[in-house]
Amino acid sequence: MRFSLLLAAIGLSLAQALSAAPGDSPGAPAAPAGPAGGAMVRIKELARVSGVRNNQLFGYGLVVGLDGSGDSNQVAFTARAVANLMQRFGVSIAPETLKTRNVAAVVVTADLPPFVREGNRIDVLVSSVGDARTLQGGTLLQTPLEGADGQVYAVAQGPVSIGGFAAGGRGANVTRNHPTVGRIPNGAIVEREVPVTAVKDGELSLLLSRPDYATAARVVQAINRKLGAAAARSVDAGTVRVRVPAGRANDLVGLVAELEVLPVETDTPARVVINERTGTVVIGGRVVIAPVAVSHGGLVVEVAQETAVSQPAPLSGGHTVTTQQPQTRVQEEPATVFGLQGATVEELVKALNALRLTPRDIIAILQAIKQAGAMQAELEVI
Repeated sequence: MRFSLLLAAIGLSLAQALSAAPGDSPGAPAAPAGPAGGAMVRIKELARVSGVRNNQLFGYGLVVGLDGSGDSNQVAFTARAVANLMQRFGVSIAPETLKTRNVAAVVVTADLPPFVREGNRIDVLVSSVGDARTLQGGTLLQTPLEGADGQVYAVAQGPVSIGGFAAGGRGANVTRNHPTVGRIPNGAIVEREVPVTAVKDGELSLLLSRPDYATAARVVQAINRKLGAAAARSVDAGTVRVRVPAGRANDLVGLVAELEVLPVETDTPARVVINERTGTVVIGGRVVIAPVAVSHGGLVVEVAQETAVSQPAPLSGGHTVTTQQPQTRVQEEPATVFGLQGATVEELVKALNALRLTPRDIIAILQAIKQAGAMQAELEVI
């Protein structure tokens, strides 16, 4: 019943806000405000050039030098990897005889950026795959990093930085951050370059990070104003193709730089995003509340324990006894209906803030308004 009371309070606050707009006569309904305009954003923030992308690399390696916090003997692949490593140096040893508490098997991952050249360095991420307690103080041995095609593109090696620690003894342990995952800044050397093909058939393709028909059309208009009519065309809501002008084929860097700084007014759908785990509610500026009636009714149910005293008669030899008797009281208020006439998101937020509602209450209110068909927006729960 508190939910109905909250809805009614919002309906009353919004009705008052709508009827008290400046310049309106008392009691006259206010005209709903139009949707908020889009923001002016550079094409650089809206899209990327097709073919210019990162490439994922990964490899399997060993971290050594741990202070007894590495993999136990139960992790067979760590002992096998150490035995294979020693075999390369001419030392033959059975894996089952190895003690690997100072060694941890890890998976090494990295992103290979575009345009990096042979000899450049990139960061790598090191993650334990065994039962090591921490990688603190360890050093990654030389680990080849392969791409999806099986080719080696970089080689990683160096001291692991975990940005935390794990310590403890019997019955007491202290851990800060995640000690089984660490980074090696500039820990990999690029050994193979990835060719970048940005121009196909004399055209550049711009890929919008958030496909939208209106935004794609405005990107085309902005580029055509810069390069001339018919220089750009939209293939779909997420792709814009730009014809490379004559004489600019050898100046792609300058051409892309000119296009990336062009301002474009974005267009986004009305959306309300709700995170039920954290209680976060984000309401887009284009959200409009259609006319809707909200019912107000209060029902208060109170359950209490009252103490009753039983007093025996004089000289009867009895004892005074106290007992707890439950009492239930129900109080119901008459229902009232409030109307909302085209409230905008600004008025909705103002009313919610004025009522000092908790995020959980706001989430329940928005879901109920959407379920009633009065919210003209997408409701996304994450």
